[in-house]
Parts: sequence; structure tokens; C-alpha cells
Amino acid sequence: MAQQIRRTDAVGDEAPEAARGREQPAQTPGGEPQSRQGNAAGRHQAKNVRPDRARKLVGYMQVSYGVSERRACDVFPTNRATVRYKSRRPDQASLEMRIKDLAATRVRYGYRRIHVLLRREGWQINHKKTRRIYRELGLQLRNKTPKRKVKAKLREDRVPATAPNECWSMDFLSDQLFDGRKIRVLSIVDNYTRLSPALDVRFSYRGSDVVETLERIAIQYGRPQRIRVDQGPEFISKDLDLWAYQHDVVLDFSRPGKPTDNAFAESFNGRIRAECLNANWFLSLADARHKCEAWRHDYNNVRPHSSLGNQTPVERAFASGQASLP
Repeated sequence: MAQQIRRTDAVGDEAPEAARGREQPAQTPGGEPQSRQGNAAGRHQAKNVRPDRARKLVGYMQVSYGVSERRACDVFPTNRATVRYKSRRPDQASLEMRIKDLAATRVRYGYRRIHVLLRREGWQINHKKTRRIYRELGLQLRNKTPKRKVKAKLREDRVPATAPNECWSMDFLSDQLFDGRKIRVLSIVDNYTRLSPALDVRFSYRGSDVVETLERIAIQYGRPQRIRVDQGPEFISKDLDLWAYQHDVVLDFSRPGKPTDNAFAESFNGRIRAECLNANWFLSLADARHKCEAWRHDYNNVRPHSSLGNQTPVERAFASGQASLP
């Protein structure tokens, strides 16, 4: 008799073997994971969010979609204890308001200088908390100043100042009134104390005007041993050269096209431009003089200077023995 012939690779033989071994057949390639399958392949994993943000999202889902807290926490995912947590941190609304006020009145101050002002006012706060609140309020500065692509080489024969009135830096800035008339500002800064003896505003400047300003401030601040200037027409004039010779003051000229030779003046001018000239609208020459003088007084007496250990220039000058100050 002919025996029945069966193929060994028949499909019907595999299913009973799988059933006897209690092994589930593999999912077909076109299948999709179940919605409640927590670790199913292909399930979108929610991005972790901050705890305060997670609480808001969970509350929104409960109100808008009518789901339970457990289900809402499973979607994000978020721990239910995190959602139910009530902060015991003291209210910081008054601190946030003060930081906003300081940032509004001192628009070019970053969180470090604002932190120094807060500590002076008696706030018990560290710099990390100041930075966190400053960033949460969106007060970060946007510095669009282009970076130098070539490293500037400084002159090697210049030594840092070690005492008040040892070396000053002078330079000019230009601006205009509301009606378009041009004004010029003579800026002077002490390289050691960072104190500014004068910000003199005029419609035009000559060498004799520079001498007049230096003689006026010498009554209160004295004369420097050396002054760093560029090679502008006012600084190479015979009037300033004669004054320097008569009072034994050295005029230290920077090289043409090398503003970094007079770096203190350039840095000081940047502060004047950002915090005074660009922040004010000048109606007249008298108005410009008044506002520049008010800024100079604030710079000397209130503004913390990072290179001085957050001291003001007046505090640095007093600590150095310079007593003839306003």
C-alpha cells in the first residue's frame, strides 16, 4: 500500500508546536502596538519638562479632556508626587519686581551688576538665584557687537598704572541733538581707579578747549603724570603740547590705526555710548551736559566695576588715598 506522503515544512505543523510550548506567534510586520502597551516599539516618548511646566500641562489635560490625574501623568510622563507638590519657598514677587526695576533703569546692566546692587540694598540672595530670576524674566542682554577676528597686539613698553593720577586716558565721542546738530564729548578716565574726572560736551573742540578742561578739573583732581591719547588734531595741537611741557605731563600717543593702544578710553567710551548717549534724547547743549554729568556721577559713585572687585571708582580712589573727590 502506498503510504501517505507529507511535507516536513508544512505550515500546519508549526502552530501546534507553538501552542504546546505556550509561545505566542510573532507579530506580523504590519501590526501596531496596543495603546496601553507601555514599552511598545514605535511608541512616542514624551520629552521631559520642568516640574512647574508639567503641573500646568497635567491640569490643562484634566480640565480640557476630562481625564484623571493618573492618566494625565502617564501621558507626559510625570510623577504624581511632583504634580501634587506645593512649594514652600517664600514669595519672590517683590524680588522679581526689584530686578525688573533695576533692569529697566539700567538697561545695559547684566545680572552680575544687578546682583551687586541688590546686595547693597540688603537682599539676602546669591548670584545663582539672581541669574535664574534674571533669565526667567527674559532680561538677557543682546550683544550684537561683532567679535574681532584678528588678535590685536598691544604695545609691550606700556606698564599698568599702580596709583591714582599716574595715567589718564582721553578720547572723543560724537553725537547729535534732536534737531541734528552735532556735539562732541571729551571723555577722561583714570586708568587705575577708573574714575572719570570729566565728561565735557561742546559743539566743537580745539586744542585750547582741551587745555581749558584739564585746567578746570586739575583744581579738584590734580594733574596726571601721563595721558594716553590718539593722534587727533586736538591732541597734537601746540596748545596741548605747551600745557603738557609746562606741567611736566607726558603725552603718550597711540599708533595710527591702533585703537587698542588706548584700550581704557575705548572701553570707557563703549560704556558712555551704551548707557548714556544711546539711552537719552538731547534737546539742547545744556540738556546734553546735564544728562552726561548725571551719568558720570552715577558711574563714579554707584555703578559697580567688575575689574575693581565690584567697587565703585570713588571707593577705589578713597582706598588708594585720593581724598580730593566730589
